[in-house]
Amino acid sequence: MELSVLHSRAISGLSAPPVRVETHLSNGLPAFNIVGMPATAVRESKDRVRSAILNSWFEFPDRRITVNLAPADLPKEGGRFDLPIALSILVASGQLQAPQLAELEFLGELALDGSLQQVPGVVCAALAAAACGRTLVIPRDSAAHACRIPEATVLAAPDLLTLCAHLNGSQALPEPPRAPPRATPSYPDLSEVVGQHAARRALEIAAAGAHNLLLVGPPGTGKTLLASRLPGILPPPSREESLVALALRDFDGCTAPEDTLQRPFRAPHHSASPAALIGGGSHPRPGEISLAHGGVLFLDELPEFSRMCLEALREPLESGEVTISRARHKLRYPAGFQLVAAMNPCPCGYLGDSQRHCRCTPEQIQRYQGRLSGPLLDRIDLHVSVPRVAPGLLLQNTCTGEPSSAVRSRVAQSRQRQLERQSCLNSQLSPKRLFDYCVLDADTRLLLEKSAEELHLSGRALHRILRVTRTIADLEGAPTINSAHLAEALAYRGH
Repeated sequence: MELSVLHSRAISGLSAPPVRVETHLSNGLPAFNIVGMPATAVRESKDRVRSAILNSWFEFPDRRITVNLAPADLPKEGGRFDLPIALSILVASGQLQAPQLAELEFLGELALDGSLQQVPGVVCAALAAAACGRTLVIPRDSAAHACRIPEATVLAAPDLLTLCAHLNGSQALPEPPRAPPRATPSYPDLSEVVGQHAARRALEIAAAGAHNLLLVGPPGTGKTLLASRLPGILPPPSREESLVALALRDFDGCTAPEDTLQRPFRAPHHSASPAALIGGGSHPRPGEISLAHGGVLFLDELPEFSRMCLEALREPLESGEVTISRARHKLRYPAGFQLVAAMNPCPCGYLGDSQRHCRCTPEQIQRYQGRLSGPLLDRIDLHVSVPRVAPGLLLQNTCTGEPSSAVRSRVAQSRQRQLERQSCLNSQLSPKRLFDYCVLDADTRLLLEKSAEELHLSGRALHRILRVTRTIADLEGAPTINSAHLAEALAYRGH
């Protein structure tokens, strides 16, 4: 047989489009050509495949070899096609007899000695292969993540020779071990936060409705401490969120499988580039906002981030996804993160502090606070002051605050009410549906109108206040909104 066809998977964002690896051996001067829009790493597979075949005790055909990666208009990147190319050459040259190839899909990079190296994107490929009813064959080092997909059938091989022995029926590969039962994830506990009752309340509201939060206060008052406790009061992620988070970690090159029940907490440094924060690059990869999907993105020293980074956050905060466009293709990554930002009130950090005097001039304060644009601040629902805590409280060697487990229980109950009522969280309510679930009586409506005029609120800010108000009511189990709920929501917009 001089023509063979194998199945593989490319990677495009978080999707894994199918690729047919077609190999034809013909007469003529020896040559090895790969067509089908291959990138540089794919073209270089010719040398890796040749050495791997020879070092696996097979013969490399001394003929004209043409490998077509179809469809031709789909970009192919990386070394993930080494394994299917090598196997297709062995099948076309008659060195491998494997009638079950139509039921298999192959991914893997070959080393020169024939061993298989791990490749990114196996979680997306495993989900796609399972949907097609095929078994995914991957390197042994990549099996840890793929085996976390319950419906996926996976074969893991250490090298080309061992895999060929399995395919021809002489020696079966052992079934890769499934992931052990996952323990309850461990988070920093909220009881370790001393004082800061107003900030703790805002943190609970933010968790209950998936609202964005800005913490403003002098240095060392616990802003980072509070932000790191937010994942611990969120309910466990859904199965869909867990699979997306697992795929993103795998796509990002994470080799050690983490507990998929863990809510991500990403805290990039303020020197991060727009590509690192949002995603992109010459070979587009997900950024920090996508890696925080389903969890928390914490931006400390918010005004120190570049203007380009901050303004690029505006669209993902609204849509929950980010689209990266290039000349040849367009990729879409999820970005359903919860933003928690922290900043000082001025460059020296002590504006409004009760114990230290601010050294900044009005021009310096205005320039510093002006780094944050109005449209960005409009998208942050809760603005909270984090004042200095009395030394006497800090020196107490006991955790007297409410633990995360108690707060998480209330948050879960509030979210359940929202899902039963409207099938989404309050922060995800569209403007059209917002007024169906945020009905105001005459007094509450008048209070909101007057406050909007005094605070010069935009339409977006007005809608976000209503969503926060609905969340406060849900935390209390109240079926309707009243003036007290609205007054508390407005208090988080006065900074």
